[in-house]
Amino acid sequence: MELLGMNVTLLAVIALAIPFQSKSELTLYRFSQPHMGTNCQIILYSMNKEEASRGANAAFLRMKQLDGIMSDYNQESELRQLCARSGTGPVSVGEDLFKVLTRAKEVSELSNGAFDVTIGPVVKLWRRARKSIQMPDKDELEAALKLVGYQSMVLDPLKKTVWLKKAGMMLDLGGIAKGYAADESLNVLRKMGISSALVAMGGDVALGDPPPNAKGWKVGIAPVLEEGDAASRYMVLANCAVSTSGDTEQYVEIGGKRYSHLVNPKTGIGLTERISVSIVAPHGIDSDSLTKVVSILGMAKGMELAAKVPGISCRVVTRKNDLLEVKKSENFPTVHENPKQGKGN
Repeated sequence: MELLGMNVTLLAVIALAIPFQSKSELTLYRFSQPHMGTNCQIILYSMNKEEASRGANAAFLRMKQLDGIMSDYNQESELRQLCARSGTGPVSVGEDLFKVLTRAKEVSELSNGAFDVTIGPVVKLWRRARKSIQMPDKDELEAALKLVGYQSMVLDPLKKTVWLKKAGMMLDLGGIAKGYAADESLNVLRKMGISSALVAMGGDVALGDPPPNAKGWKVGIAPVLEEGDAASRYMVLANCAVSTSGDTEQYVEIGGKRYSHLVNPKTGIGLTERISVSIVAPHGIDSDSLTKVVSILGMAKGMELAAKVPGISCRVVTRKNDLLEVKKSENFPTVHENPKQGKGN
């Protein structure tokens, strides 16, 4: 689970998982590969190394397949091919892409557009801004915003077609694809008979059955809004997903102001409020996307919305003038303190 820093938290997940020792014949194995722009980790228990390797390789292959479908960097991806036909009418797409776009639109409707995968043209401008350390051009940003609007993405569930009604529309699945990929990778392991497993893709973690003789996986939470620190807190989780969004590593400072990589679809401006959101949900596709919703809406409105979604629990931390405010839903899992670390957020 990432909490404002992918590398910090992945290390925390691994370190905290190791202490669970099996009293059965199952052995702990760990694997890692780069996919979807992040270092992906698989931790699992298996009867032997060969079975473990086969399972991990199959899960990584699924990640690679989904990246080839949903990447907005790869010109040959199914997503980019769909965007290239924007404004031309309905386009048939595969099951995975249609499933993710369907859930994305549901989240858009739920949040009244706080989450919107049609934000692609605006994200493109901000990628350029992070490289040049200059704000997006106002005229270009205004033009890009005219192409944003989930209402212009029409889905036909019977024909499995997607119609991007405006020419020039671009989709960005950065706020939902990794959560879905974590779900799918865990499903691959389960189908191969490996039920006690954890899949971590940056800030998105999907968890299967607990390790042998344990109540759950220890998933570390790094100190909020403190870049580069090791985890001092953890949750014990199983058969669910957890995601965290924040801006400790992904941000740009322009004119003395800090802008997050998370962009408000309605204003086209990167978030300036320091906020970290953790969501625990039955599935990664939901925990991933809902962290973005709560981040955009802010602590009060975001937590109010999250409370309406069945099976969701939420923890939000904001920072103003070096003061931290922490709020969590009543059903959020217990956060345990590592005895070797000091207390904090």
